[in-house]
Amino acid sequence: MASLSVKPGQRFTLPDWQNNAHRISADAEHQRSTSHQIRQEARALRNDTGNQARWDECDTRTRLKDRITSVDRWREVLAKCLTDIDLEIDALTKVKEAAEDALQAKNLCLDVAIECLMFRESRRDIDVVRDPVEEELHREVKVIEKTKKELQQRVDEAFKQLCLLKEARQQLNCDHRHKVEALELDRQCLSFNVTSGNISFKVNPTRIPDGTTALREWELNSQCNKDRADAEMKASIELRGAIMLTIAQTNNELEAQRIATEFALRKRIRDMEGALSELRWQEKNTLEEIAEMEEDIRQLEEDLRKRTLDLKVAHTRLETRTYRPHVELCRDQAQFGLTGEVQDLEAAIRALQQKRTESQNALDALYRQLHRIQTDIGYKTNSLQLDNKCMDTRRKLVIPVEKFDPEVDAVNRTRNLPRNSQLEL
Repeated sequence: MASLSVKPGQRFTLPDWQNNAHRISADAEHQRSTSHQIRQEARALRNDTGNQARWDECDTRTRLKDRITSVDRWREVLAKCLTDIDLEIDALTKVKEAAEDALQAKNLCLDVAIECLMFRESRRDIDVVRDPVEEELHREVKVIEKTKKELQQRVDEAFKQLCLLKEARQQLNCDHRHKVEALELDRQCLSFNVTSGNISFKVNPTRIPDGTTALREWELNSQCNKDRADAEMKASIELRGAIMLTIAQTNNELEAQRIATEFALRKRIRDMEGALSELRWQEKNTLEEIAEMEEDIRQLEEDLRKRTLDLKVAHTRLETRTYRPHVELCRDQAQFGLTGEVQDLEAAIRALQQKRTESQNALDALYRQLHRIQTDIGYKTNSLQLDNKCMDTRRKLVIPVEKFDPEVDAVNRTRNLPRNSQLEL
């Protein structure tokens, strides 16, 4: 009779089989749950990072557009300022040339006056007198030399102002060129997107390059360049007006008559008396101010002494409280109050000391000014005495008005000489 063969190996019970199936099912459920959670988190992360990236890119584009608008506005302002300064340079150049032409024209007048004086040096015997004609000729030479000096000074001022204008223009042009380049770069940055062919990773792109400036400094630089250009243009406009006025005045001075000596001397005496009165009034007020300043300095020193005593008291209180035992050595409200009091007293003492120094300096300046006033009073008193002596001496020169000879215009008289006149040389 044949026997049933039994397969060797471990045998599991039915509960083991059921438990294994249940464990496999539970593990599968857990893995699917974990996977589902990870998928949900990944989707949320993708949404968050995508939204943040789009928001950041939109914010960056908005900032770039705002920056482009700001830079472009400054570019327009600088461009207009460049146009204005170019016009002002041309206008000042023309006025400078007009002043140079007027200066050149004075040479002919000077040559005529000197030539007339040389002719009159050939007079003989009794005719060699210092008559009104000679005086007018000498006065004319002085007036011409004075006008030439004034015109030359105006020409020099115009040249210096032109240099300043060109320097300001160079700064404006440099700033304008830099803003054009910055606009081009920012517009190029604005045009970049994920499909651009020239994008790539860079080494340390968030670094701060050398020479980086703050936004406030950037604005101040452009504003300073514009303000300087405006100031130079304003100065140039004023200088052009002054040059034209000088040209007109110098042309009129060649035809003007000198004010009578007695009138000028009387006016000088009146001015001197007025100046002496003003100086004496200033001396009186300065002495009063010195007395008040000295009193204020004494009061400042008294207040400084009082504040120093108060500070000593506060220091002593603070030092005494440092000997409190154990836990009693705490920073209580009294400690804070004493500390604040010391700080306030030290600040008050510093302020009083600084004000005392300023007051003493002001007092020294008042004493120096008083010395200058008293010295000037002595000078002007002596000058007034001399001018009064001159007036007393000139009284014997007074003659009736109808006997005065009209003053001679040397230039016109020379030009009106007959064609057949002969001069003995």
